[in-house]
Amino acid sequence: MYNRGIRGATTVANNEENEILEATCLLLAEIVSYNEVQPEDISNVWITVTHDLNATFPAKAIRQLDGWDMVPLMCSLEIPVEGGLPKCIRLMVQVNTVKTQREIKHVYLNGAQALRPDLASQGK
Repeated sequence: MYNRGIRGATTVANNEENEILEATCLLLAEIVSYNEVQPEDISNVWITVTHDLNATFPAKAIRQLDGWDMVPLMCSLEIPVEGGLPKCIRLMVQVNTVKTQREIKHVYLNGAQALRPDLASQGK
């Protein structure tokens, strides 16, 4: 078994709590579905947001999901690089799996598809 990182990102239109929480849940659901993993398989989730998203902690959304109460979560700010994608939420889901790196499906939604167009449609 290996510990693999699954990347994901999405954007929101507004710095509003409900929008951030919903986008986080949707992104995580897509990552979990495409990679066929369960919370028990996940060692931790790193969550970053751009500096313009401060209405809530995205981890709040994940903590409210059934079965996710014991998964370690950490929120942080993304490096504020000039010209970077605004209003962006990124996840790094570290999962214990027998899958190879090439079998991992990364998920990029909404405006975040521009971050990795080569990976944006992997899960579909």
